[in-house]
Amino acid sequence: MSIADSRASVRKPITALAIVLLGAALAACQSSAGKGAAQGAGTGAMAGAVGGAVTALVFGGDPVEAAARSAVWGASAGAATGAIAGSQADKQAEQQTHKKTEAELAKLRDEIGDENYAGLESLADCRHDESLRAAAKGRQSNNPNYALAGLWLEILNYADSGREAKARELFPTLVKQDWNIETTAQAENKMREGVTALGNIREEYKRPRVCAT
Repeated sequence: MSIADSRASVRKPITALAIVLLGAALAACQSSAGKGAAQGAGTGAMAGAVGGAVTALVFGGDPVEAAARSAVWGASAGAATGAIAGSQADKQAEQQTHKKTEAELAKLRDEIGDENYAGLESLADCRHDESLRAAAKGRQSNNPNYALAGLWLEILNYADSGREAKARELFPTLVKQDWNIETTAQAENKMREGVTALGNIREEYKRPRVCAT
């Protein structure tokens, strides 16, 4: 079995995850208590949205689209959780949304590993040093998906903090590890898509798009 076949055998499609996230977003947005309250979501939900982008990079897909779906879902979940008034149906929807939130975050942790999961919130909140330490641990995993997620998390941290040269130093390693990336030019494009997704997520949660230097 080739290295590419070995990696392919442990990968899982994210289509089902994207559908679940979008469905949860639409359900939550129908709540009268949750409308227009995206700011109710906290950093934890924002980290879940970043995780959507990272899983798209690892398993293949559009990180910008995945992040947008995850951000809407997370914001809606936060709005429902933060609602003070509403009907009994709203309260039931809140409970259901909370359960879906917990389930999807648990699934995200399973897909990218504990260490990388821990680094998502730090990256979303511009704490790059913390996120890089988590990414370094993730890269040491024997699970190739976890190791690749750690590599992507490291690349995004460097690119997001204005250290693109250091990010590009990792491209040759990325080409070897990521079966979806065949050239450094592809790596460059995916890195930029990831950074764009990260900025979009921060704006969705009423945060500065670019971290202060």
